[in-house]
Amino acid sequence: MPVSFGKPAFLAFLLPALLGGCAVGPDFKAPASPGGGGAYGSPADATRPVAGAPATLIGEGPGLRWWEAFGSQEMNRLVDQAMANNHSLAASNATLENARQLVAAAAGRRLPQVDAGARVERQEANLAASGFEPGALPGLSGNPVFNLYSVGGGVSFDPDLFGGKKRAVEQAAAQAEARQRQTEAAHLTVAGRVVTQVLTIAAIRDRIATANALLEEDRRNVALTDARRRAGEGTMVEVLNAQSQLANDRSEIPQLAQELDEARHMLAVLVGIVPADLGPTEFHLEQFRLPDDIPVTLPSELVHKRPDILQAEADIHAATAAVGVAAARLYPSLTLGGTYSQGSPEPGDILSSRFRGFDIFAGLTAPLFHGGTLKAQKRGAEASARAAASAYRQTVLEAFGQVADLLDAVQSDQKSMRNRMEASDVASRSLRLSRRSFQVGNSGILQVLDAERLYQRAQSGLVDARARQYLNIARLYVATAGGWTGDGRSAPQDAAAR
Repeated sequence: MPVSFGKPAFLAFLLPALLGGCAVGPDFKAPASPGGGGAYGSPADATRPVAGAPATLIGEGPGLRWWEAFGSQEMNRLVDQAMANNHSLAASNATLENARQLVAAAAGRRLPQVDAGARVERQEANLAASGFEPGALPGLSGNPVFNLYSVGGGVSFDPDLFGGKKRAVEQAAAQAEARQRQTEAAHLTVAGRVVTQVLTIAAIRDRIATANALLEEDRRNVALTDARRRAGEGTMVEVLNAQSQLANDRSEIPQLAQELDEARHMLAVLVGIVPADLGPTEFHLEQFRLPDDIPVTLPSELVHKRPDILQAEADIHAATAAVGVAAARLYPSLTLGGTYSQGSPEPGDILSSRFRGFDIFAGLTAPLFHGGTLKAQKRGAEASARAAASAYRQTVLEAFGQVADLLDAVQSDQKSMRNRMEASDVASRSLRLSRRSFQVGNSGILQVLDAERLYQRAQSGLVDARARQYLNIARLYVATAGGWTGDGRSAPQDAAAR
């Protein structure tokens, strides 16, 4: 027996079907976590702990304010100032807000669109266009001229039968999440750059202090050689050699001072002020604490924490949703709507029911021939999705490689520090013995100068090794830390998109 529907029952059946139309195109699936077995390097290259080096604890990873591990209140203050005032971060935050508003705009297009309008017109009716000769109508010698006042509005709604608009919202939400992750990465990068500049300033000041100490040694050599010459035990050649060494070592100070100024200027830019407002930065490496242990994120969790990896994942999501947007264009679209208007030649009659007009409509549009454009757009979107997936895998591999390199560096830096300290001790003893031998006349000034050059290289190498140790630890924190936007807001999510 056939089943018949009354009008109310038919509308009750049709409306949910229209509102809950299917969404064509592939659904996003998060990429599988890469292998690693809990380690970043291969088992054959596993780093053996070095005595004295900070222990790397594989687990949850560093905290949000990882830079506090170095124990410098002044550096903490500068990082906080950069988080609040850096102009690149302000631009990144504004870009993120724009992306969030685009999500709201895309979601709004899924709702009925309602518009209202009003017009005041003065018209001349063209009677000849309607088949009337001039003067054919009683009382009219030509085309009539009159005023027309009208108000009205309309509503239109796209039921989104094949989910094109739903996929567009999903795409916008994924793009906003990518901008969120990009903003998190920007904050993390700025924090890392501030820490790097502070440590660089400290290292340069230590190099300057070392260079000044060597200048004092050079002045002692000049005084000793001159005293020996006046006593008739030395020559003017020895004095000139000592003075030449002093002049040569003094020439390095301006270059170090320039490097210090450049590092300070970059720090000022990072914290969002002009260099003149930066104030003193009397940092030295001995003021910082070397962490006893460094928490490092598990490889399986790094892909869910590191901002650049999360951004690459969001890019895959956006590209996948774009395939659905392009696929929906291949199918028919339905538009429902209606208009209502009131128009009268007299303002006082504009609301009269005699001048009312309305229409209710439903329109169906189906693509028949577009020269292959729509299919090409879908294939292009699919290619973009494959490209995003490949970019994600490359980002993960590079992140794992970076962390593996830095884990090795933390251990090798301690070995280098140990060797540099031994070299510095040996060079210091050699310099003392050479100077004593020169004072008693057993050797010449050239032996002293050679010993001094060795000591200078040893001291400079020790400062460089200590600075590199701090910098690599800071880089390891940045490489495994999570992102931070500074405003406490989480990444945008769209229930329909998920």
